[in-house]
Amino acid sequence: MNAAATVVTVFHRPANDAAFRDWLARLTEIARAMHGFTHSSVAVTESPMLEPGFSVTFRSEPLLHEFLDSAERAATVADGEARGFHCKSADLIIVEGESPPPGVCVFRHSVARDKEFEFEATEAQLVAASSRFPGFEGAALFPADGGRWFSVLRFRTQRQLTEWLSSDERAAALPELRSKLTEDFTVDAHTTPFGSTVRTVDGETRMTPTWKTAMLVLLVLYPTVMVLSRFLGPVLDRLGAQPWLALWLSQIVSVGVMSYFLSPAVARRFRRWLDPVDGASPRISIVGAAVVVVLYALTLLLFASVRWLQYWDYD
Repeated sequence: MNAAATVVTVFHRPANDAAFRDWLARLTEIARAMHGFTHSSVAVTESPMLEPGFSVTFRSEPLLHEFLDSAERAATVADGEARGFHCKSADLIIVEGESPPPGVCVFRHSVARDKEFEFEATEAQLVAASSRFPGFEGAALFPADGGRWFSVLRFRTQRQLTEWLSSDERAAALPELRSKLTEDFTVDAHTTPFGSTVRTVDGETRMTPTWKTAMLVLLVLYPTVMVLSRFLGPVLDRLGAQPWLALWLSQIVSVGVMSYFLSPAVARRFRRWLDPVDGASPRISIVGAAVVVVLYALTLLLFASVRWLQYWDYD
């Protein structure tokens, strides 16, 4: 299961806004015609502090790159360059569950109904404050359906971005921003290979509770070890590997398979439960833990009842 991926492109402010929006509409039509397209958005630009921008989201990163590498998009971008629509930075690729590029921060906002214009003005004030910090490069604000907006803030380096995020100036401006939201804003999360999700909310880093990560690791570890003991173990025996070497080789395979395939796949299924913000409520935590326990029981039942999978009795 692939994670959704978004490309954000920011531009220098065009001389002809109407022509620029018509050109963006052509890009949107190209994206809509391609497999995996989910939605697009044009950045709001009423404030001079906010950059013109365009975002497109696809169901997976490979599908997004098909759009980015398409001949149709290349021709349209070249036509835009000829008409004076110049990109301000390289395309920013944002993949769900992964950290944005260094120096880039993506904020998610649930804007209250009828507060959109006030929210946009407050965002512009916040960007104006951030622009006075070293390394500031720009910011773009994108509306979305259902009041879910997102903003992209760019600094030259990750250290400079962190200095702004932890600054007193930003902290003083946040209460006004929160008054326009239905819930607190969040920063895009990063999920580690073994399921821990890291999010930054209000400058504070939050991580998946250790007990949830441990439950998920056990859910993946037990069947992995059982299957490798059943199928890889005999192969290593036939090759003459000594027990100490066979165990080491088996652990290399198990760690690799879990890190790159099994654990990320399972973590995506339990994404909300693992999220330190969305999954923090007692109800979600208990229900998710109960589901994991049921999966434990099913796994134990499988290996207890299917003799073909029992490595100690495969002869």
